[in-house]
Amino acid sequence: MLSVDRLRALCAVAEHGSIGAAARALHVTPSGVSQQLGKFEREVGVRLLVPAGRGVQLTDAGRLLARRGQEVISLLAQAESEVVSLDRDVVGELRIGSFSSAGRVVVPTAVATLRRRHPQLAVSFFAGETEDLIPAIVRRELDLAVVDSWVTMPLHLPEDAVHTLVHRDSADVALSRDHPLASRDHVDLDEIADMPWTTWKKGAVYHTWLVQTLRNRGVEPDIRYEVPEFAAQLEFVAHGLAAALVPRLARVWVPDNVAIVPVRPTLEREIYALRRADNDRPTVRAGIEALTEAFAGIGA
Repeated sequence: MLSVDRLRALCAVAEHGSIGAAARALHVTPSGVSQQLGKFEREVGVRLLVPAGRGVQLTDAGRLLARRGQEVISLLAQAESEVVSLDRDVVGELRIGSFSSAGRVVVPTAVATLRRRHPQLAVSFFAGETEDLIPAIVRRELDLAVVDSWVTMPLHLPEDAVHTLVHRDSADVALSRDHPLASRDHVDLDEIADMPWTTWKKGAVYHTWLVQTLRNRGVEPDIRYEVPEFAAQLEFVAHGLAAALVPRLARVWVPDNVAIVPVRPTLEREIYALRRADNDRPTVRAGIEALTEAFAGIGA
């Protein structure tokens, strides 16, 4: 019978592209991974890896075993989750990740609730953006992730992930108070689309979302200030240098010289608690419950 540990080592090399990267992901030494793979090759009687530059490349047999190995590991994780679920005690470890604004406003409340209800549960937290959190769920580095999906730019979720809607949010435009539109009850996106903008750096989800949203209105956005946090963007707005689209969840503090004006059409996003399909442990269910309550507590 094939060794699960050797399958796991092979899958890690297939996913990360080198023995060194696989070793870091598995928290073992490179020599340990090499030894596992050497034993694996002798066990199956065929080459699984061949040198490729400074790294390695899987043979056809290696790719086949890695693909099947991922299926085996997923089934074992699911079986473990089902067995653990027979015991309703919420104990052990829960690794939560979240994008920044939810991590600041909501997750601490959820973690405090978990610690109060389940003293034997060890909760850890990782802050990142949605595009980083989803791969971490897939690689089993996180048990639960809070991710966001804009209606105008829907999130692509892996087939082996399950998402639970925990909140609906929207974005308003931030304008300098001396801007002609600052006193309006709302503004049409077309009225402001050709303004200078401040948003996150190129390649970030918010940057891509703003560009796509304005291009949908037939405007190529003039992004002059790339700033990786909403608080700093609002300072550019306060000096009359640009406009910004700011989600309500991220609007913890607004400078006195900034007006927040609702936009038409409404720019909405959905926020999900994301887990692997094979990870439905009591710890994960407790985490989703605490996150749902924490989001409900902040209102619409």
